[in-house]
Order: sequence, then C-alpha cells, then structure tokens
Amino acid sequence: MAASTIASEAKRLSGWSIAVSFLIVLAGVLAIALPVAAGLAVNLVVAWLLLFCGAAHLVLGWHLRAIGGALWQFLLGVVYIGIGVYLLVHPVAGLASLTLVLAMYLIAEGVLELGLSFALRPRGGWAWLLLDAIVTLALAAVIWRTWPASSEWVIGTLLGISMIFSGTTRLMLSLAARSVVAKVA
Repeated sequence: MAASTIASEAKRLSGWSIAVSFLIVLAGVLAIALPVAAGLAVNLVVAWLLLFCGAAHLVLGWHLRAIGGALWQFLLGVVYIGIGVYLLVHPVAGLASLTLVLAMYLIAEGVLELGLSFALRPRGGWAWLLLDAIVTLALAAVIWRTWPASSEWVIGTLLGISMIFSGTTRLMLSLAARSVVAKVA
C-alpha cells in the first residue's frame, strides 16, 4: 500500500473519530441535562446485563450437573435474574439502589486510596493519591447524606461527566493523529 493511500485512509478514519467524539460529548451534555433519564437508562442496561449473566449461570449449572457445583450456579443464576427483573419492574427503586451501591463503592475506594497514599507517603506523587482519596470520600459523603434524593441526579450526572471527558480525550487524540498524518503526507 502506498504511503499516500495510508495517509488518506488515516485522515478519513480520524475524521470519523472526530465526529464520534463530538457525538460522545453531546451525549454527555444530554446526560447531565437529563440526569434522571440517563440514570434510568443505566438502570435498564444493568438490569439486562444481570438477566443475561443469570441465564449464563443457569446454562453453566446445567453443564456442571454431572461434575458438581450445579446447585451453586443455579442459585447464583436465580439471584442474578431476580435482581435483574426487580430492576426492570421497579426502575426508580433500582436507580436508588444503584446510587446507594455507588456511594458504598466510593467509600471503599476512598478509604483504600487514603491508606495507599499514606503507605506511599515518602515517594513522589503520593499527594495526588491523597487528593484523589479526599475527593472520592467527599463525593461519597455527598451521595450518602443526600440519599435517596440524590438518586435522581447522581448516576446520570456522573455518566455525563464521564462521557464528556471520554469524548474530549478521543477528540484530542484524533486531532493529534490527524496532525501527525498531515506532517507525514
């Protein structure tokens, strides 16, 4: 393949990547603007993932019935499916549950990062880990103290922020790739 063909293909692909980046950022802005809708969408995705995982555990249990362990796989499958169905039938309560689980996760992450930052204290960069731990614990405290009212905005807002950062990162990488291609071509 000629260098000009590779360069033109790279330029075309980076163009698509730039377009997708803008769509991701737009989706992030919409998630922040409509946090309840975004949170409920996350709840539905989690519910369906749990249903599929539950079905997979049931299938695995069926295949393990001759060698043991089938009962545990069946029970696990029933739990996954039960929680998935609950999230589908009660999406608002499911969103509240996911928000509470997120708060507990952030507390655990913050405590572990705090411990790690003190363990790494004499080394360079430990203060960044300490800052991350403090911000994570502060976010967890805000979610925990305002729960269940925070259920309406937390998941969707955090999803939106993540999408904006992901889209922006992809955009910057695509623009950098495009400038490298322009220099080569």
